[in-house]
Order: sequence, then C-alpha cells, then structure tokens
Amino acid sequence: MSLSVKLKKFMLKNGANEIGYADITNFTPKPGLNVGVVFYIAYPKETIRNMQNAPTKEYLNELIELNSRLDELGMKCEEFLIDNGYDAYAQTKKRLGTDFGEFNSFELPHKTIATRAGLGWIGKSALFTTLKYGSALRLSSVLTNAPLDIGKPILKSKCGKCEICKDACLGGAISGKEWNYKLHRNDFYDDKKCEKYALKISEENLGKADTVCGKCIYVCPHTQKYIKRL
Repeated sequence: MSLSVKLKKFMLKNGANEIGYADITNFTPKPGLNVGVVFYIAYPKETIRNMQNAPTKEYLNELIELNSRLDELGMKCEEFLIDNGYDAYAQTKKRLGTDFGEFNSFELPHKTIATRAGLGWIGKSALFTTLKYGSALRLSSVLTNAPLDIGKPILKSKCGKCEICKDACLGGAISGKEWNYKLHRNDFYDDKKCEKYALKISEENLGKADTVCGKCIYVCPHTQKYIKRL
C-alpha cells in the first residue's frame, strides 16, 4: 500500500471527510516542504439547516469545535508523516493565529492547497466550495516533503452565473466576480465589509460582537443540496 493511500485511510479514520495532496513548490512558506496535505471536516447538516437567520449559537459552537478537531487532526497527520521518516509541519490555528482577514507570511492558505489538490474551487463568497458539501466545511493543512500522489489542480471557478451568495450578503462584501487562480481574494471579495457586517449581525443574533455570519455558506446551492441529501 502506498504512503498516499495509507495517509488517506488514516485521516479518514480519524475524522476527515476528504483529503488531497498538492504540489506547492512555487509558493511554500517552508523551503523544502513542497507538498501540501489538505483535509476538511463538513459541518453537520442540522447545524446548517437551522441557519436561515445566520449566525446562530449552534453554528458558532460548531465552528469552534471544528477548529479544535482540525488542529488535532493536523497534529496527527504531522506525527504520522514524521513517524514515516519525512518532515512535516501542521498549519494549525494554534500555531498561526486566528485574526479575521489576517495574512501571515509564514503560512500558505488552506484554500490554496485545496484548489491545487483538486478538491474544489473558491466561490464568489471567497469560501472554498465543493460539489458534495458546498461551502459547509472547514479546512486545515500540513506541509511536508513526503512523496505523495499529487492531485490535478482546479484553476477556475465552477460558480458560473450564480450570484445567490452575492444577493444574500447584506454587507455587500461579494462582488459577483468569479475566482480564478490568478486573482487575489480582494479582487473579488471585500473582507472589511464582511467583517463589519459580521460584527453587527452577530451582536444582534448572539448577544455579542464576533466575526461570524455564515449566510453565504447557508445559501450556496451546493450547500443546500448537501443538507437536503438523505
């Protein structure tokens, strides 16, 4: 059994919904670690179903729980690769910080690795999106020098003419422009407007200002297909 298959089985057994591998040679923040291992966990369907008036306390609690589980899973992946004789570095929230809209020059966005691994694309909401789960998921990643089976990159959006998330965003953060791999996030999405509205709506819904909303997750047609699937 190849290392790629062994690692995938290990990660799925420990709670990941999907895992992929990407060539990150040209943009790794850790010289020598030229392969990205990316994985995600989907939100429970019921949590998302209840988000017509997002955000909800249930969603916020689940978000915190998923972040914790992803950090644990990242460390397990790092340990697995090191035990197999390779270098590895888990890009956990604990290590990299959690500031809203923060760009850390010592990290490579999980979403970048995920598109390069061929797991999905970046939606007009700037969220990583898949056909199976929509954007109702959270990502994490590990950098390594292990010889893994690289996926085929997805380099452009699959959103097409859909603008449901743009219409649902009361903060006006979503331009409606389609992502492709050459674009920076702020070329099609305004994180400052998102943050401003999230602080307002979370205070209204949750009783405290926080940088959570989730409306664009809920309305994505692929998310809706996921939560309606039996």
